[in-house]
Amino acid sequence: MAETETTPVRQPEPIIISIKQARNIRGSKGDVVTVAVKVEFCEKLLGESPKVDCTSDAPAEFNFNATLNCTFDDPLAIDEIAHRPVVLTFVEILPKEKKQKEEKTNTLGQCSVDLLFLLKGETHCKQTLTINSLPGSPFETISQEYPCPEVDIEISVNEPLLDEHQLQEGNLVTITVESLFSPPDTWQLSGPQYFYIASLPIPTTSEKEAPVLFVGGALKQGADKELPNKQKKWAAPGTATANSVYIPNSFIASDPVEDEDGDFKDSEDRHHRHSAETEKLRVVWNIERRCYMEPLAVKMFQESVAKMRFWPVEIFRLPQPSSGKGKKEDEGTVSFHGVSFLNFSPLLYPGVKRIRGAFKVLPYTDHLLNEKTNRKSGICEDACKLAMNQLYQTSISPAPKKAGKEPEKKVEAKKAGASLIKLDLASDEGQIPVNVEGQMYADAKSYIMIEVTLAKPLVPRRAPEEVARRVAELIPPRPAFPRRTDNAEKAVDDFHQQTASVAALVLEEFREMFGEEMKADGSQSSEAMEQRRQKLMYHLNSSGKYFAFKEQLKHSVIKIVREKYLRTTNFDDRQELQIIIRDELNADSWFDYGTFCLYVNDVIKAEECFNKCISLNQKHLSGLILCGIVSTFSEKNDTAETFFEAATNVDPKSILAWTIHGLFYDAISNDIGAEMAYLEANKLNVAQARALLEAEMEKEKKEKEKLKEKEQEGKAEIVLDEEGEKAGEPFTEAQEASSTAALEGKQHLVGDISKDKVQATTERRRGSVVGSNSGMKSVTPSRSENIQAKAELEIKEEAAPSPVNPVPAVSIFMQAVEWLLNVKAVHFTELALAHELLTSPEGKTYAYYIALAQLKIQTEEYEEAANNLSEALQIDHQNPNGWALMGHVRYLMGDRNAAQECYERTLSFVTDASDTHSIYLRLAFIYLHNKEFQKAKDTFLSACKRSPSCVSWLGTGIACYRLNELEEAEDALMEANVLDNKDAEVWGYLSLVCLKTGRKVEAEQSYKYAIKLNLENKDLLEEIRAEQEKAGFGNPEY
Repeated sequence: MAETETTPVRQPEPIIISIKQARNIRGSKGDVVTVAVKVEFCEKLLGESPKVDCTSDAPAEFNFNATLNCTFDDPLAIDEIAHRPVVLTFVEILPKEKKQKEEKTNTLGQCSVDLLFLLKGETHCKQTLTINSLPGSPFETISQEYPCPEVDIEISVNEPLLDEHQLQEGNLVTITVESLFSPPDTWQLSGPQYFYIASLPIPTTSEKEAPVLFVGGALKQGADKELPNKQKKWAAPGTATANSVYIPNSFIASDPVEDEDGDFKDSEDRHHRHSAETEKLRVVWNIERRCYMEPLAVKMFQESVAKMRFWPVEIFRLPQPSSGKGKKEDEGTVSFHGVSFLNFSPLLYPGVKRIRGAFKVLPYTDHLLNEKTNRKSGICEDACKLAMNQLYQTSISPAPKKAGKEPEKKVEAKKAGASLIKLDLASDEGQIPVNVEGQMYADAKSYIMIEVTLAKPLVPRRAPEEVARRVAELIPPRPAFPRRTDNAEKAVDDFHQQTASVAALVLEEFREMFGEEMKADGSQSSEAMEQRRQKLMYHLNSSGKYFAFKEQLKHSVIKIVREKYLRTTNFDDRQELQIIIRDELNADSWFDYGTFCLYVNDVIKAEECFNKCISLNQKHLSGLILCGIVSTFSEKNDTAETFFEAATNVDPKSILAWTIHGLFYDAISNDIGAEMAYLEANKLNVAQARALLEAEMEKEKKEKEKLKEKEQEGKAEIVLDEEGEKAGEPFTEAQEASSTAALEGKQHLVGDISKDKVQATTERRRGSVVGSNSGMKSVTPSRSENIQAKAELEIKEEAAPSPVNPVPAVSIFMQAVEWLLNVKAVHFTELALAHELLTSPEGKTYAYYIALAQLKIQTEEYEEAANNLSEALQIDHQNPNGWALMGHVRYLMGDRNAAQECYERTLSFVTDASDTHSIYLRLAFIYLHNKEFQKAKDTFLSACKRSPSCVSWLGTGIACYRLNELEEAEDALMEANVLDNKDAEVWGYLSLVCLKTGRKVEAEQSYKYAIKLNLENKDLLEEIRAEQEKAGFGNPEY
């Protein structure tokens, strides 16, 4: 037989635990204390130090080493180092008495040592730990002023416990079970006592999953307040007791409810959670369990999460053994078997390492477990056996034990207990099993707080720098302009120097030409000097020197204009503005051009425009999103993902970027990615709504404070002006009514105070006022104000609980739909509308129908658009925007009469539509078509008043021409011509007006401009030619 190759097993690695010295040790007798220290791991003694004498001033120098061998043939050895502590127990050795054979000992204290750093690749660590006192220890009597007992330790290994492959590919998962809130009502503090256990399977090795236990949950009153910085406990503390069961420097972190990952996060669940956490019983664990997963186990865990999404956590209780004899048959019997399903899918989000939340507890059944996680059965039976072993401090190692009658009886009892579970869950054949006790969890709305943390994310997220580099590779940025080092002062100096240089050259030319003449004649008259100047200019131009001098000055003039005369004000001239707007270096202009190309379905040109936009500005958010959208059209999914990821990196708080990122993941069937993106977008949407609400509340609060200050100033003036009797009037009914209204306003503002509380507070205040009135003849205004302030303060204190999360006015999908409609991205608009329909609790709303109609208009499906608008108008028949859109659809379908009715109805509403300009124009053109020229004129003029344009003034001119108001027609057409002098129809109608008024020359010029600009209106051309014949001159074209 061929020998099979076996992987060599690494030799055990010794972990050296060095106890250096201990300070501030106090014993029970005398100043000198003889002390020793025991080192234990997994309830096994690693070593005991020699006896050392010390005092309160002199530390105990142990210098003792204990060795823990880490074996690598057992796959669970590394896992034990992850979740078990090394326990140091300090023992006082008492002196022998006369007839005493053995020394007496007194346990002083303990501390637990965390070995987690060894699983991070480190080989050496120094720590100073506090020695925790034990019951009956002298440490309990130490005052707070006295320094705490401490010990210095040092832990080292020769080689790292994990090699590079294990460090890179392995992972460490940390599970913290905090508390179970709102347990079944039948659970009581009095009566029989129980162990409360939670368990879940974790694949620590590639072979199988191992049950992870959380034993030792304690039932507590809701009134027992916990510290805000709750310290975590060891899952398997071993021999550690008292405060040593807590993990050093490990505390439970609390998150806002809206940032949690579990259930019971909605606003309607807040009241239940508040009462469950403050009033009802709860089971407290606060236990942390770390699990090291091998590289293959990490892959198995990741695949399981991707397939199942939900991970089961089973919760049950076991009866505590009775102190008396008998009643042993109940030991190991599981009751109240529940299960909580943790959604682990966020752990597959890129870069996510932690989830925490309140997860609801459901009754356990195999059917429910299989439906949620595709598992055939739970781990309760195995967890029960392990829990009993741990609770009774027996060994849980797989080493065989001697057979005997007593263990057999225990095993039989446990099997009987396990069978009780199945009998309790059994039901008629063909029906889903019912867990009667577990159903109490659901009835009580129980939930358990659990946190799961990974040492590194399962799916690493690309760094923003890497994404930006990838975008730059896809679309190289435009080279930056060279930096100019010149400033305005230097430009002026250069200009002066160049001017002096050119002047010197011109002067030299002048002297060559007229130097001898000036010496001989010496004439300095103006006429003589003008003649010389002209001759000089002629000479410079004819010789080419003038051009040379000008070029010499040109650079300095350009530089001084650039540096000295920078534009800092708005453009008054539209022509200047157009020159700047047409700049090819404007990224927004390329973006707008690209959206137009999308509208006309020129995808290739659109992609080119968006690439140009990104090359000019690598952080153009809208450009990055549309680059990703266009890339999906050509199925470049990797490129599209890069663009969408870059958009979320450019603006991590952009609801639009995250929503469209999620739509993209949906399009490529990446459910995990879509869930992550939508979750982030919804968080941002709620945060934005909360910020708006808080800003509004703050504004109202300031307004009320100002109003209160004015009222107090007015009252002070009244008190100063009025007599003392008048100043002592009691609290009046008017003041009572006003303060009640103020309190109700505060109640409406906060949203958490019921009307009963407001009324009760008002009644309490009214009672106090009546009492004071009966006991006193008058109450001063300051007294009444104090009563009112006290009542308002009471209301504020009652309103202190956490505010309810506001509901966003617009969903993330409708926000995306609005933007996608503007940029003409039809496919993604359809995806967003589909998600809105699925997620909206209201179903098909008015906004949904309007958006769908706008989408159908873009795809030229006018009949479907009209049907959707009809549905929208049935929901809200008084919305002018809906009727305006219906008018546009009818206009595009050619049904002018129906369009006219819709437009007239839109304009008759008290509230204007969002875009009245297009409504006025189309309605006026319908009037023109129907030869209702006066209505057309009035409607066009209304459009001119609101937003004058070439089209509106052209329509006014046409209407006036048809009404034979030629002077007004000419004025309107001139206004249109000023706004756009390249409109052929304007020139055509100007030609008609000039023909009617007998100005043939102007008519001919206007006609020529109309022909030059390609006038396409054949009816207008025929009308002009007919008028030309009437005027008596032929067609100027010939």
